[in-house]
Amino acid sequence: MLGIVGLVFILSACSNKPITNQSTGIWDGLIVLNFSRAIIWLAHFFGNSYGIGIIIFTIIIRIILLPLMIFQTRSMRKTQEVQPQLKALQKKYSSKDRETMAKLQSEQQKLYSEAGINPMMGCLPALVQLPIIWALYQAIWRTAVLRSGTFLWLQLGHKDPYFVLPILAALATFLSSWLTTKSAPESNSMNTMMIVGMPVVVFFTAMNVASSLSLYWTVSYVFQVGQTLLIQNPWKIQAERDQKEKAKAEHERIVKKAMRRAKQSKRK
Repeated sequence: MLGIVGLVFILSACSNKPITNQSTGIWDGLIVLNFSRAIIWLAHFFGNSYGIGIIIFTIIIRIILLPLMIFQTRSMRKTQEVQPQLKALQKKYSSKDRETMAKLQSEQQKLYSEAGINPMMGCLPALVQLPIIWALYQAIWRTAVLRSGTFLWLQLGHKDPYFVLPILAALATFLSSWLTTKSAPESNSMNTMMIVGMPVVVFFTAMNVASSLSLYWTVSYVFQVGQTLLIQNPWKIQAERDQKEKAKAEHERIVKKAMRRAKQSKRK
């Protein structure tokens, strides 16, 4: 988490000057400039529609990042599945003395190891994809031609006058957050805060930036909804969880039945 926060500050400190063919440096001249060129190149295939170029390039980036997102989702799902055991350990070792806390940490590490979870690896995909997403953001934000075009009712360099994109982005964020938390074994206040808080933040942010950026965010969050349904379908996960619980209950029933028969045989 410290690495991610540090990277945000480093990238935020990058130059905000317009991106042109004369831009230099690894970040501006190599990464952001080529992202900008790729969007413009894609736009040329659709009558110089920079809105379509933004949409297609955003989808391409999201597809490239999909393997990382799958890895992150699987890691998150494993972590969700052991939450009941983690809560049981925290309740068992609730004292705040050093010895008890050391025992709790040891038991948590043992649980993670048995479940095949590496908490640090869960942050790696986010750390890798953050500069890519930020480069796409800056390519749109800092390229004059991408802000000067029109798309449907939008002036890409100005705010959406009808708030359609902010509303769509907020709805897509809500759906994505709701689908993600729905697959969790149990709900908590943090999940509720994410479902309610994230769409509000996205709505007010998208409402106050250029519509080219709102378009990028809307496409990203809509893609994320489809991505969640594909790799983290909550109904499929719940069905698998119910099947495991059913199999476990059936196993316990068979064991109890066998134990009763064994006791009856001894009495005879």
